[in-house]
This record gives sequence, C-alpha cells and structure tokens, in this order.
Amino acid sequence: MGALPKQRISRARQGERRAHHHLEIPQLVACPQCKRPRLSHHACPNCGTYRGRQVVLPRTKK
Repeated sequence: MGALPKQRISRARQGERRAHHHLEIPQLVACPQCKRPRLSHHACPNCGTYRGRQVVLPRTKK
C-alpha cells in the first residue's frame, strides 16, 4: 500500500497552497532605442540592442 492522509484537506487550505500557482504577466519595458516593448534584461527583438550596443541582428520582415 502507500502512505494515506489522516484527514481530508479542506478547500480553504487547498486554495492557500495553490495561491502561488497563477500565471504572471511578463515585465515589459520600453526599448531606449526604438521605444518598442521588450523583456527587461533581454536584447530587443526589434532593433537588436542591449545596454546601448548592437548585440544581435534585428529581425527582418518577410
């Protein structure tokens, strides 16, 4: 057999445990170069700059 709980867990206690299981909205900041939203501490996908220098080639539209 296996371990079995002694008592049933109430809905309130179950909800308290699951309170941290929600989705979070990503924190977007404006790029200083192109002013488009980007993730903080990430290179801008639009212009390819990070901390004032070009680190990746910008995406081109097909």
